[in-house]
Amino acid sequence: MRRFVTALGLPAILIAGLIAGAYWFRPHTGLAKIGSKRLLYLTMSAGFKHDVIPFSREIVKQIGEKSGAFETDFADDVTPFTAENLRNYDAVMFYTTGELPFTDVQKQILMEYLAAGHGFVGVHSATDTCYNWGAYGQMLGGYFDGHPWHQMVTVDVSDPDDKITKFLGKSFQLNDEIYQIDDFEAPSTRVLLHLDPMSVDRTKPGAHTRYYNWPLAWTRRWGKGRVFYNALGHEKAVWESDWFQQLMLNGIEWSMGDFKE
Repeated sequence: MRRFVTALGLPAILIAGLIAGAYWFRPHTGLAKIGSKRLLYLTMSAGFKHDVIPFSREIVKQIGEKSGAFETDFADDVTPFTAENLRNYDAVMFYTTGELPFTDVQKQILMEYLAAGHGFVGVHSATDTCYNWGAYGQMLGGYFDGHPWHQMVTVDVSDPDDKITKFLGKSFQLNDEIYQIDDFEAPSTRVLLHLDPMSVDRTKPGAHTRYYNWPLAWTRRWGKGRVFYNALGHEKAVWESDWFQQLMLNGIEWSMGDFKE
């Protein structure tokens, strides 16, 4: 659960409800009217299928409706990924696993769609997919490399001034499955969240220490396009959290070009 800090010195439990409610009623300048922005959310599992996916679809739809920022369409296979259909969307979002059956033509279409200035949002196992499609990993910024920890951890906010994550403060705690990333495109990636390594057992089998440590959320550019990835989101309780929904809203809006850098 996120740690709330108040200048008034009041116990966090007394104000947590007000803070959570404020996420959805905060003033937000420049929000698009509903219908003016559209998101295509792909939840195809060619490998492990996460139980939380149907619930995540409900939450993403609610996020768009409550904020008025976007409408959501859903796909459970790759057939909607045509040049003609993608023209209807400002961003695409993946919660996927395994080798998705994109044709070579579809792969080129998606990469060109993103490079032309559209958005890509990846959540949790979006890094655990398309291993045989090198351009996908380069676009997203890395691939899944195991999850040695599934526990309460501390997550540090890498840049507390970033518009996507500044509402989180400097750090927070949550119980979730923690991904490691391999082939991470560190030099060209802006890390937003990373694991506090002191909150886990780094000697646990399968834990890999690299110079970039354990990034958990980041942004990247792909041509003129914007890429937002969030490794969290295995647990239903995480999707239910107001802070997570706000983080996803901010990331989706950024990918659509609604947050200026």
